[in-house]
Amino acid sequence: MTMIDLSPRDRLILELEADWPGHGAAKEDRIERNLGITAVRYYQLLGRLLDAPAALAHDPLLVRRLRRMRETAAVA
Repeated sequence: MTMIDLSPRDRLILELEADWPGHGAAKEDRIERNLGITAVRYYQLLGRLLDAPAALAHDPLLVRRLRRMRETAAVA
């Protein structure tokens, strides 16, 4: 995946995650309202984005922070 391969939906997912870290009903409502997908699907797509070079190029600080959080959760 290159920067060109980062879809508008991918960008929206990264922007939403940057603006609204954490979990909760309000975030789930925003996900469904803004993206038209369930929270479960959102987190599946976000997980895939974390491994995409295009996402890292788009927002390196966010992607690195989320990767660290994922690795910490996997160890726990």
